Amino acid sequence: MATLIARKKKKLVGPESNGRLMTPEQFDRADFEEGWRYELINGVLIVSPTPSLEERDPNEELGRWLRNYQERHPKGSALNFTVHEHTIRTRKNRRRADRAIWAGLGRLPRKNETPTIAVEFVSSAKSDRERDYEAKRKEYMAIRIKEYWIIDRFERSMVVHSRKAGKLHTRVIREHEVYQTALLPGFEVSLSKLLALADRWADFNEEKSA
Repeated sequence: MATLIARKKKKLVGPESNGRLMTPEQFDRADFEEGWRYELINGVLIVSPTPSLEERDPNEELGRWLRNYQERHPKGSALNFTVHEHTIRTRKNRRRADRAIWAGLGRLPRKNETPTIAVEFVSSAKSDRERDYEAKRKEYMAIRIKEYWIIDRFERSMVVHSRKAGKLHTRVIREHEVYQTALLPGFEVSLSKLLALADRWADFNEEKSA
């Protein structure tokens, strides 16, 4: 009689693993417990809670605008795919982007394909702000992401980094301005509408704590 050998179930990596040393290859093979954000920064696993409602709500709205653009706009085929909470492979790290956008491919993105646009909604922690404005900008531009959007509800602005002809360009969109990009012809980002969604949850949290 053949002996059946039960396979040992692969252990999930969860919040208790925060600070663990890990190689990029180990990170790529790991099975992660849902409900947390996982990043690999300089060989260290960083586990953090899911973003706040002030970040998630405008991110969901941006996703809705993008899907509506894809389905309804005459030039919507420029958008191939968008998803929130996506791991981006940089040269030595694994960064978690609030939203990834692929455009101009004419197909769905391949596994681990670098996004065309990466989007971050800035958190309140000083370390998170420095990460979004400095570290991620350098890493995303190094792997040739075409545009990096930083939506900052505290500064009431949207910073767009792009690389053109080998040079880094930065543009600051103010609260009542609308942003358009040649990567998504006809698509508009109304910053004031996104900030209004973030604001309503800030008011909600203040009422709860009162």
